[in-house]
Amino acid sequence: MQDLVLLGAGVHAAEMVEIVARVNAVQPTWNLRGLLAAPNEAVEEVVNGAAVLGGKWEDYPDAAFVPSFGWPRELLPPPERMVSLIDPSAFLSRTATLGAGCVVYPHCFIGLNARLGDIVFCLSGAVINHDDVIEDGVTLASGAMLAGNVRVDAGVYLGQGCMIRQHVRIGAGSVVGMGAVVVHDVDPDSIVAGNPARKIEARPSG
Repeated sequence: MQDLVLLGAGVHAAEMVEIVARVNAVQPTWNLRGLLAAPNEAVEEVVNGAAVLGGKWEDYPDAAFVPSFGWPRELLPPPERMVSLIDPSAFLSRTATLGAGCVVYPHCFIGLNARLGDIVFCLSGAVINHDDVIEDGVTLASGAMLAGNVRVDAGVYLGQGCMIRQHVRIGAGSVVGMGAVVVHDVDPDSIVAGNPARKIEARPSG
């Protein structure tokens, strides 16, 4: 089995420990070495049964890595050192493609010809339909639903239970609020909310 280190030691990393166990119950795949805390991240020595490791990712030359939500981008390993973690209950079309370092929680749906970039984080029940394009560093909160032919540019956060109409584009760096219904394109670096979704304000830089 391949050695695996999870990057981060917060609540999402603790949940990812259980996804690793669920994957291994279906087919032994990962030897979980433990969790690597980010600098200044206050954690216990053990998180959900997994050891919290010291040092940097470079100290684990034989391991693969999966980043948890919020792991600093400047501390990421190169893509060839990252793998994706997919819960066995998720549906992943055989024609879909995932980049490096993606995390797919239980009961997600990723449809025909969907394309996900690197470090896409999909919480439970997220739906990515056919021909959607999701760029790097996007987060889909629980129950976010994308119709077909949606494009989500890099660094977007899609809030819990939001819905995106087909053929809509969400501009880079934007935030879609919880429960929002998006029926028109969203400009980059915008915060939108409501039904139908409207721009609330510009997203602060950084």
